[in-house]
Amino acid sequence: MTKRVAVFISGSGSNMQKLLESMKDDHPARACVVLSNDPRAGGLDIAEAAGVPTEVVRHEPFKGDRVAFEHALTGALAHHAPDLICLAGFMRRLTAGFVDPWRGRMLNIHPSLLPKYRGLNTHRRALEAGDAVHGCTVHEVTAALDDGPILGQAEVHVLPDDTEATLAARVLEQEHLLYPAVLARFAGGDRRPVMLR
Repeated sequence: MTKRVAVFISGSGSNMQKLLESMKDDHPARACVVLSNDPRAGGLDIAEAAGVPTEVVRHEPFKGDRVAFEHALTGALAHHAPDLICLAGFMRRLTAGFVDPWRGRMLNIHPSLLPKYRGLNTHRRALEAGDAVHGCTVHEVTAALDDGPILGQAEVHVLPDDTEATLAARVLEQEHLLYPAVLARFAGGDRRPVMLR
């Protein structure tokens, strides 16, 4: 049975676009909605052009009331009836109250080789640490920040002249390959990690 996927974004939606492009033919999933907390997110236009319904739930009116914001997210999702959620650059922290009912059905992509560098500024931290290898991770979402079972990783060699920008660009290229590969496997019922090296 084809899985219905909700994709959450906050910005340009480049990972979302790769996910949407991948969900065709014999892929075991299809996008049912793209949701953003920012009505100006460029990814919304991409989704609409692809014929995928969109929803916007702005976080500002809730003024730090995460429970109320998440209740609004749940309401926006209700009539789309997703089976899975893919966080693709969704820049809002979700609490256990939202995450726990979706345990085992929510994925996220993070720009580091977890468990290294949870949180922000991952490329800078990798460069400052002198890492030889950096990359990205797709994982199941739990209430803990950038935690949960790892479903895939892609490695990128750090070059001597790398800056944050050049390293981030190469990692993003791998994100665009890794996330669709993981989603296809996961939606088909296979939780073995995808490793790109």
